[in-house]
Formats: sequence, C-alpha cells, structure tokens
Amino acid sequence: MIAEFASRRAYSPTALTSFACAVIFAVASNFIAATNARAITIQEVEAEGGVEAWLVEDYTVPIVTISASFRGGATQDPQGKEGMASLLSTLFDEGAGPYDSKDFQARLEKLGVSLRYNDSRDSFRVSLRTLKSDLDNAVDMMRLSLTDLHFEEDSISRMREALKARIVRRENNPSTKAGEALRLSLFGEHPYARSSRGTIEGLSAISRDDLVAHFKRLFAKDNLTVAVVGAVNAEETTEMLEKIFGVLPETADLKAVDRVDVKFGEDIRIDENLPQSTITLALPGVPRKDPEFFAAYLMNHILGGGTFSSRLYDEIREKRGLAYSVYSSLTNYDNASFLSLGSKTKAERAGETLSIMRSEIERMATEGPTPEELESAKKYVIGSYAINNLDTTSKIARVLVALQEEDLGRDYIDRREEYINSVTLDDVKAIAKRLLSEKPTIVMVGPSAT
Repeated sequence: MIAEFASRRAYSPTALTSFACAVIFAVASNFIAATNARAITIQEVEAEGGVEAWLVEDYTVPIVTISASFRGGATQDPQGKEGMASLLSTLFDEGAGPYDSKDFQARLEKLGVSLRYNDSRDSFRVSLRTLKSDLDNAVDMMRLSLTDLHFEEDSISRMREALKARIVRRENNPSTKAGEALRLSLFGEHPYARSSRGTIEGLSAISRDDLVAHFKRLFAKDNLTVAVVGAVNAEETTEMLEKIFGVLPETADLKAVDRVDVKFGEDIRIDENLPQSTITLALPGVPRKDPEFFAAYLMNHILGGGTFSSRLYDEIREKRGLAYSVYSSLTNYDNASFLSLGSKTKAERAGETLSIMRSEIERMATEGPTPEELESAKKYVIGSYAINNLDTTSKIARVLVALQEEDLGRDYIDRREEYINSVTLDDVKAIAKRLLSEKPTIVMVGPSAT
C-alpha cells in the first residue's frame, strides 16, 4: 500500500527515554480510539513574526509534536558537492548554543525529547516530540539547533566519514545499482538523477564554510511549513512559533529547479553474478494535485500497491511462488511524477517474472479493473487511512505539513472519502490506459542470461 504523503528517512534521531516511551505506549490505544472516533479540527495560527502553522489540539495524551518542513533538499546541492543536504542533516544534534555535541545529545536524552532532522530530494524536515511537562526545554533545544549550530570540525569530519562508509556499503547492493540506473534513465541531467545521499567525491569537497553558507540559504521563514499537534492551545502555539522560528531570515535563497520531462522506454541490463535478479520498471505517474490522482491511486492499489490483495502479488507470489514481494508505487517529487514497479526473484526465473509483470500492466491498461476490485480498493483505502496516518501525533503533524505543501486545504481529511467514492470505473480505466500504455523503462540487475 503506498502512502499519499511520502515519509522521510531520519539521519540523526535521538531516542526517547524509557520513561517517555512507557507513557506513550501506555496511552497509545486510547489516542488511536479517540482520534478515529471524531473529526480532526484544524486551526490556523500565526505568530507576531509572521510564521504560520496548522494546529490540532488533542489532550488525550500529554504529548506535543511539532513538524516543520523547509523547501530545498538534495536538489539544492551545488555541482561537485553532492551530499551537502545529507551531511547537513546529520549535524543538527552535533552541538548548538551552550552545548557541545555530547552535551546536546545528553540533554535531549535526559529530557526524553525526540528531535529529528532529515533531508529528501525537495526538502528538509524537522520534528520535535516531547511530553508537555518538558515543552519549554524542548522548544529551546529545537530553537538552538535552528539558530545557533556549532558546525564543529570534528563533528563534520566524523559524520562525513560515516556517510562515505554508508555509500561504500551500498555501492554493490543490486537495489542501489538499479535505482541509480533508473534515475539516470528517467531524469538525465536533472538534479533528480543524482543520489540524494551524495557521492564520496562530493562529500570530500564540502567545507565547513560551505555548510554554514548552505544552511543560511535554506532555512528561512518564507521557506517554512509548520504543524503542531497535541496538548497545546493556540496561544501557547504562537509563543512556540515565535521562540523557535522568529529569528530566522525572512527569505531563502533557493536556485530554481525545473519540472522534469521524464523519459521512458529504455531497457537496461546490468550484468552481475548473483543468485537473484532485481527487476525495476517505471511508467508515467500523476502529480498529487492532478484531478485524476485518486483514479491513479486506486488503479495502483489494484495493480501492485495493495500488497497482499494486488494483481501482481496474486500472480507472481501466490500462484507461482516466483518472488517473496512484488510492488507498484506512485512516486511524486516536487517536479516529477512516475509509477514504479519492482520485484526480486531467482535469476533463472527473472525472465518469467518480468513477462508476467508486463502482462499484468498490459491487462490493466487495456481492460482496467473489475467493479469488484474497484469497490474493494475503495473500502480499503478509505478504511485504512486513519490507522496509517492519524494514529499518533507525529503522523498527524506530518500529514498536516503535507496538506499545506500540496495546498489541499484544511477540509481535505473530511472530504477525502468523498473524493475516493466519486471515482468511477471509467475514470480508473481511462487513467490506466493513459499511464500504462507507454513503453516502460526496465532495469534488471543480475546474470546476463536473464
């Protein structure tokens, strides 16, 4: 099952204390039940400094979550210094204000605060989760990390080497090789073609001055989206916004990133002497704000996004035992959209697996789903939303940020079921034909015989 809003990988998490975790897990079931039993009321709040946020008050548990996003991730990495965003995201808990790296992390641990920073291709995200009793101290730590980072040389060196080691560990991974080949084929010279983790050469070229300058370019008020969820009211929220973000620069300095004219149809075979073959395909997708998004979303669920209930899963795993997993997924970046499909199978069965995947794509393109498949997909997509997206303060905050970034409106959660139910069988057949009739890009990593 694909998510409507992509999650991000955190590079520098700080764990909650055992006490905080115990409190959270003890009341989690009550929070889920309370959230599902009522509508979510979203307030718009604005601090004196002009920073705005969406707020959901919820006193079911004494937890407050702040989620923020700054536009400008790996696509902003300078040429020759690929990995700038990745390296920067590791430094936010490596010393700030009166605390060096060790003391900063120790204080977070003592407070029971989770403070995470991570980068993606299009943005930086920061999340704070804390017990209400520690809110003032937690807010102060978040403020320091955004306004008074040390950029200590030994921390930069240590984190740079850790990222290089990660690149080395992954460079012989078949999935990594398939992903790199796919990006180059789809995106050509566009920044999306580059690895979001950077390169060893790029990381080596980044200096402390580069990081400081990059930080100042990206982290600004006009580049910021914020959501707050939990045991806090509007007045308290406006005070927090001013404390954390009030001293940021007014405007960011981002370089323009063009929309990609994604290219499909290339057939790439990477010869590797492996017992398994990795198969990846790509076809056109739809932007999140496209009127046909939910038709495409339901089509994808039926094809391969529904995991245990999809056509690909049934044909490839259940009927033939060719692979443990097979999937399809809609991917949306700020400036590109595509549908990806993938599986791993025994090398000698790779040709058969690929043939079935292509056959199912063609069948969906020409016939579309059955009425029964569409009805079942609608029920699942509607029914699973709260559990997958609204069962914790952190998830709700992430959703609220995504809704703002996509300009979907505060009533989206209330109207989502209506949007899905309004999709007709003809709508899904039309979008299936539109997206799946094009020749796919195919990347296979494995023995040349496949």
